[in-house]
Amino acid sequence: MVGESVTTSFVVCLLITVLLFHHVYANVEGDALHSLRANLEDPNSVLQSWDPTLVNPCTWFHVTCNNDNSVIRVDLGNAALSGTLVPQLGLLKNLQYLELYSNNLSGPIPSDLGNLTNLVSLDLYLNGFSGPIPDTLGKLSKLRFLRLNNNSLDGPIPMSLTNITSLQVLDLSNNRLTGPVPDSGSFSLFTPISFANNLALCGPVTGRPCPGSPPFSPPPPFVQPPPIATPDCTSVLQNLKKILKLIWDSLKDFL
Repeated sequence: MVGESVTTSFVVCLLITVLLFHHVYANVEGDALHSLRANLEDPNSVLQSWDPTLVNPCTWFHVTCNNDNSVIRVDLGNAALSGTLVPQLGLLKNLQYLELYSNNLSGPIPSDLGNLTNLVSLDLYLNGFSGPIPDTLGKLSKLRFLRLNNNSLDGPIPMSLTNITSLQVLDLSNNRLTGPVPDSGSFSLFTPISFANNLALCGPVTGRPCPGSPPFSPPPPFVQPPPIATPDCTSVLQNLKKILKLIWDSLKDFL
């Protein structure tokens, strides 16, 4: 009986610990998102449901959770939001999609976003973000979509981004980026459109050599292909006559 009592007590304590952990973790994520809300202007009240007094943020509009009540999506694209992002976003450890495109957001991209190691899509395009692209984004090993186009980002493209082997879509166009465009790793797959309208970028993909580097090799000279031979109509007719004569001579033997 004593053993059964100890086992039951242990199981109860374990369940309580697990429940407390989920409750605390959910509150951490709710606090992080509420910090974002407090930092934004929301003229259309799209964040009205973001109530910090609730147990977790999974009932909030524009937030999606998994079965463990952990946030996996934040969808706030085209919501007329303005303001700046907060470093607390880096606490959303299971976040897979951060969609904040087509708003009026400004300021730097927090380096803490590099802690979102489950992130699949980071869409911050069509805003007013400034400053450098954080080198820490190179830690997002599951990232497939990185769209930072149409902002005011400056500085070099971090070499760390070339380590994201899962990266399928990259758009850094229409910014103020400078320096060489990396061409190793996943960046070997991307075309000039990914880097367009960054006038201070250089390298083969931009068509502009970087200072101090040798000029690009000229294209090979154009070689005129040899003309295609056309059949001589006279010889064709003569051969046709010979064939017809042979056929006629063969038929005469049967007539």
